[in-house]
Amino acid sequence: MVCLAYIAKSEYVSTGTEWREMDNEKNFTLRVMTIDDYDDVFALWNSISGFAIRSIDDSREGVDIFLKRNPSTSVVAIADGKVVGAILCGNDGRRGCFYHVCVLKDYRRHGIGREMVAFCMEALRKEHINKVSLIAFTKNDVGNAFWNSIGWTKRLDLNYYDFTLNTENIIAFIDN
Repeated sequence: MVCLAYIAKSEYVSTGTEWREMDNEKNFTLRVMTIDDYDDVFALWNSISGFAIRSIDDSREGVDIFLKRNPSTSVVAIADGKVVGAILCGNDGRRGCFYHVCVLKDYRRHGIGREMVAFCMEALRKEHINKVSLIAFTKNDVGNAFWNSIGWTKRLDLNYYDFTLNTENIIAFIDN
């Protein structure tokens, strides 16, 4: 609920596929992620200790497929001429989902993560999506603290299950 109230207060101005925070104190820009951002986003993912990358889903081809299915909902944050944050955001027509939410360590605690979340939630709202979910590793203390701080609810009433359809889609954890 806190995050929804925050979104209602956010004021963006559109310049095509780019959204700029109207508050001039912000030193970053948000825009829709495209496949042209892949190399920079992949480098960002690889800079974050504990980050999990899948060999197929997170490949250029995998991300391209995802972005084609969800052309307006994923976001990158640009500061100092480089990608400093990203969220892969998609939906199945009923529920939105965030994947790989991250901000470069030196740029955290400046509102970038919060603004990216607001950006993605507004994009989902435009597609008539009413609920968003995400998965945060239990050992991701920074991420879990962030989600709690912006009003997201940790579900205690369900179990999460998955089934691997392609055993070649190997997960690797970044160890920096």
